[in-house]
Amino acid sequence: MRLYPTRRAIALMALGAPLALGVAVAAPGMWTAAAAWIVLTVGLMLADGLLAAAPRGMTLETLAPRVMGVGRPETATVTAVFEGAAPAVVELAVGVNARFSATPDRQSVAVLEGRGRAEVRLDPLRRGEGRIEGVWARWRGPLGLVWLQRHATEGAPVTVTPDVAGVKEAALRLFARDAPLGAKPLLDAGEGSDFHALKEFQTGMDLGDIDWKQSARHGKLIGREYRTERNHHVLLALDTGRLMSAPAAGLPRIDRAINAALLLAFVSLRIGDRVGLFAFDSRPRLASGLTSGPAAFPLLQKLASGIDYSTEETNFTLGLTALAGRLDRRAMVVVFTDFADATSAELMIENVARLMRTHVVLFVVFRDAELEELVACEPRSPEDVTRAVIAERLLRQRDAVATRLKRLGAQIVDAPAGGLPAALLNSYLDVKRRGLV
Repeated sequence: MRLYPTRRAIALMALGAPLALGVAVAAPGMWTAAAAWIVLTVGLMLADGLLAAAPRGMTLETLAPRVMGVGRPETATVTAVFEGAAPAVVELAVGVNARFSATPDRQSVAVLEGRGRAEVRLDPLRRGEGRIEGVWARWRGPLGLVWLQRHATEGAPVTVTPDVAGVKEAALRLFARDAPLGAKPLLDAGEGSDFHALKEFQTGMDLGDIDWKQSARHGKLIGREYRTERNHHVLLALDTGRLMSAPAAGLPRIDRAINAALLLAFVSLRIGDRVGLFAFDSRPRLASGLTSGPAAFPLLQKLASGIDYSTEETNFTLGLTALAGRLDRRAMVVVFTDFADATSAELMIENVARLMRTHVVLFVVFRDAELEELVACEPRSPEDVTRAVIAERLLRQRDAVATRLKRLGAQIVDAPAGGLPAALLNSYLDVKRRGLV
């Protein structure tokens, strides 16, 4: 419990200073009477504190989710409960650690029937163990001269994981027949190259799928329907180096990559492929075996949650060589990475080229919205021109790397952070439809 003066008390105390000075100048012998104002003010403050609601009769209750997905805000509730006399208004404040932010961190709420309730938005910023480090409540006495404050210590930890709820929501939308524009409906039939059945030809089917012999026999156009091939090996390779910890649309790139990778894993497991997870920076950090079936998704989710943020430079030679050594048959390798200079890009291209001799590689990069904004922004100073020139040069380097990878045969997924999951799934389905694995 703490008790300290309000601005009103400080102003009241300051108001007596000129009066005390005037008394001291006019009648030096009565200088001790000037202290009466200070005593009066202090007495009023003590009386205000005694008349106010007692801090011992107030309790703080915090209700917060125990698990949160990174990038998916949730609401926490803080309640101040007064026994007996209660103030009309109470201020509530929340302190959190660096794993998430609280908005607003302080607010005033009305006390009704002895309860003051505030809702706080929690925005998870990084995976790991988040914590509400403390909750504070303060209220004024009836004279408005003192603040009374009560503090509650930290509560239970809040685990910040990849946004699994968002992954499942996106997957369900893609599996639905009314999938949104830009995402292919994920149907077993109609995609891939495995013959499934004969059906009457419908508008939109490929003319090359018409079975002319069966059409002649039945006297109407009959088409061949195919289904998605199953049991492919899909390896999700995550670069967790320093550059992947940089933000993209408000979240670290590695978290964006993990969310997209988990969505692809969820879909791949559902349609019958086998999925593995691999992470590396200066050396390999995680290497799971290939798993199959929807029941394996929680394991991949748990492994992805344990991937840490790194400050080390990425060693593409060591990481991709170790990855290639784990593959004993042709697979689809999805590489999530980023690069900043020509040297690291050259090493990356060299090692990706070795992978592509045996495997199909989907190369996932983030479109850098900040660089594009710097190039498109109207320059107003010499510094703006310098930034635009450097940004354009970096974008050209990225385009040159993407062009070289395409020439080598890699499938490039280059999309903004928000559209990355849908773009990745479309590329994955396109690879399966064309039978490249």
